[in-house]
Amino acid sequence: MAFTEARGGYTPETPRSAPAATSLKTVIDRVLLAAPRGFCAGVDMAIKALTWMIRAFDPPVYCYHEIIHNRQVVKRFEQAGVVFVDDVAEVPAGMPIMLSAHGSAPEVVQTARDRGGYVVDAVCPLVTKVHHEVKTRAAKGYQIVYVGHEGHEEAVGTMAVAPKAIHRVDNARGVAALPEFKEPVAVLAQTTLSHREWEGVLEHTKRRFPDLWQPSISDLCFATTNRQTAMMEIAPECDAVLVIGSANSSNTMSLVELAAEAGCRRVLRINDASEVPDDLAGTIGVTAGASAPEHLVWEVIDRLAPVDGTQEVTVIDEDEYFPPPRNLRDLLAAVEAAAAVTLGSGSAGRETLNDRSIDASDLLDHFSPRA
Repeated sequence: MAFTEARGGYTPETPRSAPAATSLKTVIDRVLLAAPRGFCAGVDMAIKALTWMIRAFDPPVYCYHEIIHNRQVVKRFEQAGVVFVDDVAEVPAGMPIMLSAHGSAPEVVQTARDRGGYVVDAVCPLVTKVHHEVKTRAAKGYQIVYVGHEGHEEAVGTMAVAPKAIHRVDNARGVAALPEFKEPVAVLAQTTLSHREWEGVLEHTKRRFPDLWQPSISDLCFATTNRQTAMMEIAPECDAVLVIGSANSSNTMSLVELAAEAGCRRVLRINDASEVPDDLAGTIGVTAGASAPEHLVWEVIDRLAPVDGTQEVTVIDEDEYFPPPRNLRDLLAAVEAAAAVTLGSGSAGRETLNDRSIDASDLLDHFSPRA
């Protein structure tokens, strides 16, 4: 665990929204800022992939479901010409479409391809791993206990991989209500669950099915776990914790629940700086769900204006990187090559797009101003 003085993520020339001007009624002594926080590798990849599609195709570009669970990010993309749909049948034939980071049912993927347009599947690789596990276990004759939230897009897509062999539960009562399976039983999980949610249900499932199979590598997202660990480190020291993220973000809501369990008496989920209450005082913890851009974090800290500064508490340094889907990378390479030929400059001396070096939060600042 490392403690550093955090001075902010912006230089004066960096685009920012107008500050949430009104000052607080009370004094904030200091801010404890959790690290890691905010965008994970899967979200980073999805945002970049949709950005590259906007640049490669004339609008509109279609996206099945919200690309990530953050309304501000979705709105930025809508302003840039993206149309979000809940049914791929709404997409006109031949139009480009992206499938969201949460993973899509196999029939949705096939329907998108049948529409005849350019399809990019931006599913997080960690979700793809769970889909593969479902398909493999079902093919081997297993019944699958899937621990996930009802209605969550990741859970819906995962269960559609083998609907006759999978049974969703999210608590001990759900496990108790499962039938007595004649087949072998496996257990898998929604990647964004908290360890508390997962371990509690897992123990009940193990007691119910002693010969239970589970993967050697956890289904839980490492980024979700890291953000929870960092938040748990600061929460007991705080008079209040602010969790930045959307209400439909599973990992954001897990941070809220865990902060309260860690002993913080006041925990608030907020969308942005405008929702910071004006009666906070003392030491305030700040973190952000995996779908929340970094600019929201620093706007919240600006609003808090701690007199003794901001201290970043780092529990682990993340360096995971997921490249854009292969077919999108091939498309971008072809566009670059065509541009080089058109400009008569050839490929010599042209700098190839280095996706890894680009910050996804910075990309959002190039779209329409925040409303």
